[in-house]
Amino acid sequence: MADQENPVFQIQRVYLKDLSLEQPNSPAILLEQEQPNVDIQLGVEATPVADGIFEVAVTATVQTKIKDKTVFLVEAKQAGIFEIRNLPEDQMGAIMGIACPQIVYPYLRGNVADIVNRAGFPPVHLAEINFQAMYEQQQAAAAGQIAQ
Repeated sequence: MADQENPVFQIQRVYLKDLSLEQPNSPAILLEQEQPNVDIQLGVEATPVADGIFEVAVTATVQTKIKDKTVFLVEAKQAGIFEIRNLPEDQMGAIMGIACPQIVYPYLRGNVADIVNRAGFPPVHLAEINFQAMYEQQQAAAAGQIAQ
């Protein structure tokens, strides 16, 4: 009788995969006194890289506008490489949709705040995210689509 191999969950690397900043209406927009509207979109994606190795990326798009003019647009993708082995298949989605993004997200928050600050604006601090709730909503939405 063969022993069940021990589960493995290791962070191999966390890195900034992509980062862009645009200020298309500078310098004129910088003279505006009106408070800008801020729109923040977040996403999570997981990609197998090799056997037992996965890249999990969290993306953020932060767009600030005054009326219909963009003040600045930041698009960032923070990623991590994780070794995940010997876990039951039904746990893999939760690991890659909850545990991995929780590890990567603080780095993304810091990088977004830093680039916005370096662009000459007060830093935008992305809110804490409940990745478990986000994952459960995605699962419920996917189940709803399958049921239709």
